[in-house]
Amino acid sequence: MVLLKAMEEQSPFIDSTFLDFCKSRGIFTVEDFLIHDLNSLKSFAEKQYNAERLKQGIDQVLFIVNGLHKPWLNGVELLKDAQENKRDLSLTFEGFDSFLHGALREGFVTELVGPSSSGKTQVCLQAAASIAKGHAGGVIFIDTGNSFSAARIAHLTSHVSCSASSQQNHKALCNVMKNISCHQVFDIFTLFDVLHQLESKLKHQRSVRLFVVDSFSSLIIPFLGGGGPYGHALMISAGNLLKKMAHEYNVCVLVTNHMVGGENGSAKPALGESWKTVPHVRLLLSHDRESRSCNISVVKHPSVVAGNQTKFTIRSRSQSTS
Repeated sequence: MVLLKAMEEQSPFIDSTFLDFCKSRGIFTVEDFLIHDLNSLKSFAEKQYNAERLKQGIDQVLFIVNGLHKPWLNGVELLKDAQENKRDLSLTFEGFDSFLHGALREGFVTELVGPSSSGKTQVCLQAAASIAKGHAGGVIFIDTGNSFSAARIAHLTSHVSCSASSQQNHKALCNVMKNISCHQVFDIFTLFDVLHQLESKLKHQRSVRLFVVDSFSSLIIPFLGGGGPYGHALMISAGNLLKKMAHEYNVCVLVTNHMVGGENGSAKPALGESWKTVPHVRLLLSHDRESRSCNISVVKHPSVVAGNQTKFTIRSRSQSTS
């Protein structure tokens, strides 16, 4: 997370007194500041002896944050960016790529939704293996539930390279593994730390092609109970940061989300209505145990009609899908 103290040199109003004032309200980072009720913060500032200077500090933080946003782009610039910088990436699943006109796209946040054992994690692992091997780019895999399997990656890589010699397969596997960095993350605050570290890295070195969060919902669900705004603000803040990174640094972002009980006992995606606006693409997965295939249904996609469905097969080696 970005500490408010990092802004100290950018304005005389953001000084030690202002920082102590923020700390007294539990505000240490820019994210803390943005999710706080700013009206109540200003009301609290008005009760202090240096009220005007504190309110100027609040305005300065908002001014600096707003200045970080890039100016609007017109349609010609957006089209040029899409054609030159946003490429489609293959997952090498038979039927998957052609169905979606390119399974993953740089600049997009793609969400995989489904119940347990529907294949979400296996698609993430396949994406990591395919992109690390075939697209000469790095993969960041955020593992929130011990779902990452190096052995599974090795199996997927060796299958793709089955026509090569054992020496070539070993070399290809080593290259794939070098291109994948796995981070175990068990809370939303650590995710913010990883995202900010990655963003700082991408500003100087565009080496990451895929960023996976499996699963995003497990990190935020603990904060959504009770009906308070805190968890919702954290969720939207993390989602918007993922979208920003995807667009500005031409990264594919792939997140997974589980299902919860809805009305009349029917299942629905977790995280609620507000989250629906975050991903560019939402795909619903289910697993047909009889045919050992996975069903994929388009819920939201910029170039595929919602409701379209197809099947694809996940090649297993006695591992179950998750």
